[in-house]
Amino acid sequence: MSDRELSCSNSGVGQFMDRGRMNQNGVVQPLLTDLYQITMAYAYWKSGKTDDHAVFDLFFRTNPFHGEFTIFAGLDECLKFLDSFHYSESDIEYLRQTLPEGTENEFFDYLGNLTAKDVTLYAIDEGTVAFPRVPIIKVEGPLIIVQILETTLLTLVNYASLMATNAARYRMVAGKHVKLLEFGLRRAQGPDGGLSASKYSYIGGFDGTSNVLAGKLFNIPVKGTHAHAYITSFSGIGELKTRLLKHKTTGITGDLLDLAVKYRQSLSQVLDVSMEESSEGELAAMVSYAIAFPDGFMALVDTYDVKRSGLLNFCSVALALNDLGYHAVGIRIDSGDLAYLSCLARETFERVAESFKVSWFNKLTIVASNDINEDTILSLNEQGHKIDCFGIGTHLVTCQRQPALGCVYKLVEINGQPRIKLSQDVEKVTMPGHKNAFRLYSADGHALIDLLQKVTEPPPAVGQKVLCRHPFQESKRAYVIPTHVESLYKIYWQNGKICQQLPRLEQVRERVQMSLKTLRNDHKRTLNPTPYKVAVSDNLYNFIHDLWLQNAPIGELS
Repeated sequence: MSDRELSCSNSGVGQFMDRGRMNQNGVVQPLLTDLYQITMAYAYWKSGKTDDHAVFDLFFRTNPFHGEFTIFAGLDECLKFLDSFHYSESDIEYLRQTLPEGTENEFFDYLGNLTAKDVTLYAIDEGTVAFPRVPIIKVEGPLIIVQILETTLLTLVNYASLMATNAARYRMVAGKHVKLLEFGLRRAQGPDGGLSASKYSYIGGFDGTSNVLAGKLFNIPVKGTHAHAYITSFSGIGELKTRLLKHKTTGITGDLLDLAVKYRQSLSQVLDVSMEESSEGELAAMVSYAIAFPDGFMALVDTYDVKRSGLLNFCSVALALNDLGYHAVGIRIDSGDLAYLSCLARETFERVAESFKVSWFNKLTIVASNDINEDTILSLNEQGHKIDCFGIGTHLVTCQRQPALGCVYKLVEINGQPRIKLSQDVEKVTMPGHKNAFRLYSADGHALIDLLQKVTEPPPAVGQKVLCRHPFQESKRAYVIPTHVESLYKIYWQNGKICQQLPRLEQVRERVQMSLKTLRNDHKRTLNPTPYKVAVSDNLYNFIHDLWLQNAPIGELS
């Protein structure tokens, strides 16, 4: 383990990073950037600005999905990137060929020696609820290196935070008792998008993924059943090459097909379903799959017809398994009226449990997958569905309701002097200077407001009146007396080392839910949520507007 996998020497944390955590995506490297970062670096270097010291804020302007909160994610990947930042010989050679002719050789020598050791990175904790205009990351250090970091940090944070937020919203509408599985790899934006979707949907509150590589890399539970192809690959029971299964406890071999066929006859009367209408090929496929996975038998029941074939065949095989000491897991429905079919399935299981005296049938899992989105779940909730688990793919991993978060990275200070970007669009005016952020809590324990201050200001105190102002609207202001004050920023990277003990993925996942609990329900509701307030101190407000007037050109009427 390298010294970069240790905490800062003065943090007292000691060695905490395991080797697996520092495994970095090989695509994330210094050349994963926009060309203008390199050309600006050369212009800075040519202008003698190598010793200039800058502060950049990374933030977003609007919450995604018409909501009023965002989950910050991607911090651990940013830290891995800083830890490994170095231009290889082949990188330098490529840049020599790519930059305009006449670029001085000494600049390439400069790049070859460039690392992130002089960078300081401040951030809120990964998995924390974040809000517009409050920087989620602040980067401080030599101008050239902190400029070069821009594009890569943005690409590591933008999708991660969008994905975690999307997943958290699904978790909220589904409720805490329904399982959520991410099934989106085949629909994701390429292999890296698929892996990121699996990782950050788990952080956002999903319970597992179908993505096997994500399971290996991130220790996420992996779940899956079979496709319709498995059912349609059998046309009749005559195709079964294996029909025998040993009893789970006695070891005595039984004929699972024979047992299933007998139960099928009885069940057709109990369920009032004709055996002639059900598929024997489906029965054969289910028997085959049950023999392969007797302790994990979950079957897809909508290949032909859920009511007339799928449920009859599944229950027949599940009862046969029961005779041999095994309990089936449940079913998956991938098409049709999910509310109606889930209620039908639950009613069927209850009837079978009573008729055949198998109480565990009442607890069989019903999984639904079928192009499900947030609105689908809300509608199913209104219809009183009986679904225990949703498998969600396309709408989750592609974030179809909003495909990008829109994080930006803006210079706010250079050599101790504030910088402001002006715009006719007030939303795009930056808040200058090196700032601290605090979350103020009300007496009921809920987050009340986020407050930005200049770093030179004392932090707000519990029980003391604080004047909070809208950054750009003079009349919007209020006094707040916090019962709890949380400082949002920690130093995560300094002197070439990670300075905080990074949580495991499961701990980040828990933090998401804990952080969401600090918000009032009206901030989290799906329809017309109440905007969460972000304010600046009176001192920062005056500072912003004084600088605005200094930098805004004065027009002339003629």
